[in-house]
Amino acid sequence: MSRGGARREPVQECATLDVPLDYSEPYGQRISLALNRIRGTVSRDGNHLGALLVNPGGPGGEGLSLAGYVAARLPADVAARFDVVGFAPRGVAPSKPALSCVDPARFFAAPRPDNVPRDDADEQVLAGRARQYAEGCGNRWAWFLPYLTTENNARDMDAIRAALGEDRISYLGYSYGTYLGAVYATLFPRRVRRLVLDSVVDPDVDWYDANIAQDRSFDRRHRDFLAWLAGHDDVYRLGASQAAVSYAWYALRARLRDRPAGGVVGPSELDDVFSNGAYTDRLWPYLAAAFSAYVHRGDPSILVRLFHSEAEIDAEKENAYAVYLGVECRDTPWPRSWARWHDDTRRLHAEAPFMAWPNAVYNAPCAFWPEKGGTPVKVGTAQLPPILLIQAQRDAATPYEGALRMRRRFPTARLVTSGGGNHGVSLAGNACVDRYLAAYLRDATAPPQRRGARGTGASCPADPSPRAAPVTVSSAPGAAAHESAVRR
Repeated sequence: MSRGGARREPVQECATLDVPLDYSEPYGQRISLALNRIRGTVSRDGNHLGALLVNPGGPGGEGLSLAGYVAARLPADVAARFDVVGFAPRGVAPSKPALSCVDPARFFAAPRPDNVPRDDADEQVLAGRARQYAEGCGNRWAWFLPYLTTENNARDMDAIRAALGEDRISYLGYSYGTYLGAVYATLFPRRVRRLVLDSVVDPDVDWYDANIAQDRSFDRRHRDFLAWLAGHDDVYRLGASQAAVSYAWYALRARLRDRPAGGVVGPSELDDVFSNGAYTDRLWPYLAAAFSAYVHRGDPSILVRLFHSEAEIDAEKENAYAVYLGVECRDTPWPRSWARWHDDTRRLHAEAPFMAWPNAVYNAPCAFWPEKGGTPVKVGTAQLPPILLIQAQRDAATPYEGALRMRRRFPTARLVTSGGGNHGVSLAGNACVDRYLAAYLRDATAPPQRRGARGTGASCPADPSPRAAPVTVSSAPGAAAHESAVRR
């Protein structure tokens, strides 16, 4: 482990760690992981609990910023007992190498082709772009892509543990980070002290089928947003019923195909912006204001500002996207026939029009990926101390049923269920959830096991519904700092 540079903050230490590219050849080629650490204040000969590794999900999310977030928001007595350690997984900047497969300014220049094809020619454009992206990754990273897997990410975590001199580590993972944590616990059960999985990935399905489940849950969550808008028709004037607001939203989407808002927000960019509202209802007032301003006044300013702050694909987001595809396309098998993608997506679009095609387009490079998908780790073990699962009932990105299945894979797991649909529940303002998290991290106190119909250990209320309020252009960005790090 080598130190790198001066500390940006007095409490933060930065380092790099070289790990094997291929763990079957531990003395072969090495790659470099970027790490940071926020030390706890309790001494090692006191009641210190060692390292707490954190991961925001993705795959493709960097955990360096999350480490500071977690350390600042845990109760002081809990944070004092852990060294919170963030890391950028292999391929994610500033780890080296950092993947990039295209020039994002050119390839993702807005407005992009509509995610929803009107005819076969449109669909071939979308498939061609997916193939082009996959070829760009293969041309640049043929030597690296075979080793970009969740299993190797888990082995990297154990290398971090060893470099820190810890016999056991604790872990807090969100979204895809829950699957990474589950794989780590399966491979290294005796190295786990505490394990928290928040917004839980379904361990029973491959990534292609997981995305199909997402299509339905994103559509449901989008309807929640439309119903909220209808409940505030006095503010936004978009319709007094969910059906009326839905009609207005899809009419706006069709209108943007020919006349993009501000010259940049076409239907695909609209999908990107509004899909963020499925991750957190804290964005709903901003999305509502953008929607209303454009429909009633033709004012694109809030919508364009939201696109630039929340959805525009810059170099950082393209790096995350490249790693997302690299891991998911390699972890599990994907259909290689575009006819299969076409048939499944057309059928799903009739049922779940909000996300069926956008999600297919997002993942479509896996149909052409230069490395075929492998066999995933079969997660699950009874050789663990109590572990904690946290899940919102109407989560779009990781549907609730996945948490129930993960609980069955780990007999020592206890599940805390919150109402609502926010993705990434803990340390985001839900006091009930945070009490369970703190108690578990503090002394491994987990909710009692209940063997009811839903198999939960404890229940927490949903966050309060967001308040309809005026939004200005300058206030639109940065509405969801926590959720922006906990996506997909």
